[in-house]
Parts: sequence; structure tokens; C-alpha cells
Amino acid sequence: MTLVHVVLPGDIDDPADPSGGNAYDRRVCHGLAALGWTVREHPVPGGWPHPEPAARAALAGLLAALPDAALVLLDGLVAAVVPEVLAPHARRLRLVVLVHLPAGDEAEARSLAGAAGVIATSEWTRRRLLDRHRLPAGRVRVAAPGADPAPVAPGSPAGTRLLCVAAVTPLKGHDVLAAALATLADLPWTCDCVGPLSRDPGFVERLCRQLADTGLADRVRLPGPWAGAARDAAYAAADLLVLPSRRETYGMVVTEALARGVPVLGSDTGGLPEALGHTPDGHRPGLLVPADDPAALAGALRRWLTDPTLRDRLRRAARRRRDTLTGWTVTVDRLAAALKEAASA
Repeated sequence: MTLVHVVLPGDIDDPADPSGGNAYDRRVCHGLAALGWTVREHPVPGGWPHPEPAARAALAGLLAALPDAALVLLDGLVAAVVPEVLAPHARRLRLVVLVHLPAGDEAEARSLAGAAGVIATSEWTRRRLLDRHRLPAGRVRVAAPGADPAPVAPGSPAGTRLLCVAAVTPLKGHDVLAAALATLADLPWTCDCVGPLSRDPGFVERLCRQLADTGLADRVRLPGPWAGAARDAAYAAADLLVLPSRRETYGMVVTEALARGVPVLGSDTGGLPEALGHTPDGHRPGLLVPADDPAALAGALRRWLTDPTLRDRLRRAARRRRDTLTGWTVTVDRLAAALKEAASA
């Protein structure tokens, strides 16, 4: 039986602030346990990735208390910002860093340099880490997120129900979406922007003002985070997932939508094209536009809303792509293999 210590952000199970990274971590912990691993979770309180001195001290104390040669999987949100905390234990412990969102800075480089292994959640992330930090290629493995099977969303004939699932922050580009939708007021549509509102209150305030100034406050809804049945219902009612991110490591919501046969309109950035993927015959199950480009996003949305042939084609492609998605078992198997490799290195 293999024992792994998993170091996690303290808010991993906070229902008011869900994230793809936290969801991934939770699925991995459960998946490893299902494989027969002994998983000991160590949530570390603090404002990661901007930890207070007390949070740094708590992490240092945690690592110091682990026995020699212990296998430790650390969420990159924690590990990548405290190389000075990891360094004293890099030779004594088998440290493996799980990178959800690469920072590309010196602190991350130092943290990863001392790790026995690195696990990236997309091929794009792996390439970026290798390019930025010149890590040995064999030390960086990929375990992309899985997707749960779900019923196919029926879709409405006019395709007017738009859905954006993301924390409302500048990184996710809700202001870009609002600017694009402002040019489409002549068309029928509604848009639900589902996600946490607490991470950048100033941005949320500016976005609400932007929506009010352009007359969209009653057509673009910001209900906050939805989970469980409410989140499932949002996907089931959606015609198109819109993800206008300025940067995206992968985009688990993309495969969540595709698992329901819902096409995706997203930014051509980072690992998002990888998550969108292709059908077996090479077609995209959605549309990609340049990031931070309201005009391009508006043009793609107008095409979707006015072209029934395009909607039908993308819906067929999304349902074919749905059949190619891999589940979380594959993710966990790949991560477990990477951990075993690091443990024996």
C-alpha cells in the first residue's frame, strides 16, 4: 500500500469559492484512495498564492514533521510561491508539485527545480514549464482533467441561452464578454455568468456598472457559484458555453460542457484549444477567437445566433467529441504513475 501526503490550499472544500484546481485536487485524492493508496490530506490555511507569514510557518512545520523519504504531492498554488520553505526538505522528502496554473517566475523555477517530479494538467502547461524553467523533460508528466458522463443537453432551436462558468475576475474576461454582447442588443439572447463573485470585488463592481451602462443588466445574470444539481441544470439548459479567458491553463468547464454535447466558444489561449479538442474526423466542437478581442468574440457570437446551419454543425461535432472524452479514472492512473516514478527516482 502506497502512502502519499497531499498538501492542499486551506479552502479546497469551500462551496462559496469553487475552482477547477480545487475540484481536480478533490477528485485526485478520492481517486488515489479508490486505487488503494493511503491518502493523508494536509490543508494549509492562508491566502495562497499570497501567504501570510503564519501560513508559511505552518507549511514549514508540516513538512518538517513528515518522515524521511515520505512521498508528498503539493498543489502548485502552495508550492510554487515558497521555494525557501521547500528547499530544506527537497533531498529528505520526495516532493511532487501539481501545477494547475504556471506562474513562470523565479520563485516557481526554484520550487520546481528541487522537486522529484512535476505534474502538469495539460500538455500546454508542460511545454510552458519546460520552456520557462529548463526542467528535465522526463521529470514533467501530464495528467489532464477527466470529464464525468452526463446527459446530452437538448439545446433550443434559436441557440439563445448562453452560459459562462468561471470566477468573475479579469483573467476570465467577463468584461470582454460584456463588451461583445453590447454590440448584439438587436438579437435575442440571455447569458448566465455562473461563478464566484468574491475574488475581485472591484472588478465585479466595474462589470456590473458596464452592464448597466450598456443596458444589459437584465440580460446578463451574475448569480454567483452554483454546485451540484444547480450547476447540472445550468449546463442542461445551455445552448453555448462562452469562455472569454485572457489566459487558461486547460479549462475544465470546456469538457464539462462537451460531456453534455454543448458547443464551446472560447479564447484561443493556453490549454483551452487542447481541452476543446477535435472530433475523430478532425472538426472543432466549437469556435476559437483571439483572447481580449471583443470584436472577434462579438462576430463569433453573431454567427452562432444567426446561422442555424452553424449551430447544427457545432452541436453534432460537440456530441461526437463527447464520445472521445476520458474520465477521471484515466487522470488518476496517470497521476499515480507519475507519483510512483518520483518515489523511486
